Amino acid sequence: GWGTVNPLQESKGKVIILSAVPSLDTDVCDRETRRFNEEASKLRDDIVIYTVSTDFPMAQKRWCGAAGVERVKVVSDVVETDFGLKYGVLIKERRYFRRSVFIVGRDGKLTYVKYLPILGEEPNYDEVINAAKEALK
Repeated sequence: GWGTVNPLQESKGKVIILSAVPSLDTDVCDRETRRFNEEASKLRDDIVIYTVSTDFPMAQKRWCGAAGVERVKVVSDVVETDFGLKYGVLIKERRYFRRSVFIVGRDGKLTYVKYLPILGEEPNYDEVINAAKEALK
């Protein structure tokens, strides 16, 4: 649906991993989101992973169904690109996000920020997961 989701409100008091991707329909984003879904299944419930893209919600839903992704929460920022602007990841001319990962601590403050230099590069998953576990302390 087109309901409004605010990951920071929805998961307040938890550690939040925000993974910004250009589009789930590309190989790298597909791999990245599947990998984060796999990692999420091994994590405690107080670490939540969101993937944010400018794909339409119905496209995201279709992709998640086909990929069997249930643990990662997928959020669309297609309408107002509010997240993209706030986090400085929106590539305006293309209207999609630069690949990046943010971790928000329990107190709502950013504890980890990584902008990937090349579109085709995947995040360092171990580094991200370890940083999230560190933020739990």
